[in-house]
Amino acid sequence: MATTAQPLVPPNDLASVTKTLDLLTPRWSVWVLMTLSSQPLRYAEIKPKLPWLADGQLHPRLRHLTSAGVVERTEYAPRHVTYGLTRRGTELLPVLAQIASWGDTHLEKQLVTSKATGALEPERIPPAQNIDDTIVLISPRHATPILMTLMSRGRASAKTLAAEAMPGYGLNTVYKPLDRLVADGLVTAVGKGDFQLSASGQALAPVFKAITTWAARPPAETDPLRRRGSAPSRTRSGPWATTPARLPAPAVPAAPPPAPALATIAPPHGPAWKPGDLFSHQIPARPITPTGGPRR
Repeated sequence: MATTAQPLVPPNDLASVTKTLDLLTPRWSVWVLMTLSSQPLRYAEIKPKLPWLADGQLHPRLRHLTSAGVVERTEYAPRHVTYGLTRRGTELLPVLAQIASWGDTHLEKQLVTSKATGALEPERIPPAQNIDDTIVLISPRHATPILMTLMSRGRASAKTLAAEAMPGYGLNTVYKPLDRLVADGLVTAVGKGDFQLSASGQALAPVFKAITTWAARPPAETDPLRRRGSAPSRTRSGPWATTPARLPAPAVPAAPPPAPALATIAPPHGPAWKPGDLFSHQIPARPITPTGGPRR
């Protein structure tokens, strides 16, 4: 039977996961982060790597990520500005890798014909798309609180979920997000009115843990991971900074050699994004309709 004991999910953990998903939720934010994962780039270098983004879309993403403290804007001269990951942004890369791994394992893939063998095989989905598609499933309002409550309890009734995951809302309001999570393959109905996580939902535990661990790290006063040619950061690089960093550069900055944005230089404790990771297939206009299992 479901219990009505005190909530088992620490409020700080839930808040950190929700805020981090809010940071990543605007579409293409993840793609911008991964494009900057190997080195700082000028706007004119970023734009060709994300050709489907108009100027009116790319600038807001850069501002959003800069104000969040994961991207830093460095001004060398009025017409020489670079964007690169802060220390917080670099530390976020392993979290993105964890989310991408879950999506690659648990989200459905269409079958395509292999050019090498002619046999049908699952379509290769780039990590950035796996991350975006995963976030689409777990970021809607009340989805994460419900998932984390079920992760703590193992099984709960709709009444318990309404009280713990959606305090202040009536019982009837819990059914819509619950129905969505069931349709997405993350939650299953069991017994008489109880719910529990599916195998795919349970596999989200490392994702939530990685996000919580990242969010709990204290911000640094300076950013030791700044690349060559960049000025030391004098702005706190916490995850929820509100003032974009506009930093003066050294008098004679070293010009970095040209290199692809997704070079295979691995950040400390982070993934090595390969050049084809972002663009290995055409971006679908909408999530792929599943035939079973978690929806993409």
